[in-house]
Amino acid sequence: MPQPLRYLQIFATFARNSLIRDMTFRANFLIEFISSLSWVFMNLGFYILIFHYTPSLGRDTGWGKYEFFVFTGTALMINSLAGMLFMTNADNFGELIRRGGLDFVLVKPVDTQFLVSLQRVDWSSSGNFLVGLGLAVYSLRCLGVWPSPVTIVLYVFYLLCGVVILYSLMFLLAATAVWLGRNETLFDFWFYIVSFGRYPMEIYEGRFGRPFRWFFTFIIPVLVAINVPSRFLVQSIRPQSLEEWLLPLYTIAATVIVFAVCRAVFQLALHSYRSASS
Repeated sequence: MPQPLRYLQIFATFARNSLIRDMTFRANFLIEFISSLSWVFMNLGFYILIFHYTPSLGRDTGWGKYEFFVFTGTALMINSLAGMLFMTNADNFGELIRRGGLDFVLVKPVDTQFLVSLQRVDWSSSGNFLVGLGLAVYSLRCLGVWPSPVTIVLYVFYLLCGVVILYSLMFLLAATAVWLGRNETLFDFWFYIVSFGRYPMEIYEGRFGRPFRWFFTFIIPVLVAINVPSRFLVQSIRPQSLEEWLLPLYTIAATVIVFAVCRAVFQLALHSYRSASS
């Protein structure tokens, strides 16, 4: 069997087993599912309240109410996929090291990072993805905009780039558990980093905003993870500078670079790991 098909089959097994496990404890699954959706709808209510008093975010930014909801829907989908596929596994990596479970992962004839990253799928986060998709479609309908097939393909491609960027940052921090033992505080730093990407990059202006925009675009590229795919759907948002025209190309390069750095750090961490039995 070709390697990609083999890994796809393994992931399908992980996803099925995770669903069976979640359905075994249905009450817990429903509580987590509803809690996650409650957080989403509370945030949407807050945004609706904001746009009750203002027609757009900032002056001449192009992010009106429904443009911003396209952005929010995209953010929900990207964060939902990252959380559903990787969050539980990244959080569990430290426990694998402390309890010796990583020893059993290392001896399996499959890439270690693949196993560690995808062995558990959190299906309770799937509701956020559906809400994000519905919100984006509804907002486009209100705008009277329907993207072309090419635009949809590019949107999906850059949406996946955003997921890879968030995954790489997540496991880059999770890998430090090999050296630190307990890295929950450092891993929590990922949430603070990602929070900067929840809003359009145009809001980061002025003496203090510009440095944040530059840093979280070119050093830690969380802003492009959501901004770039959203712009393919919202046609009223036009690039205002050469920097913004080059953002789609830069996003591809940033995705490759951040993933390569994550991969290198993870492999270095594995080389530094000492068996629990040694």
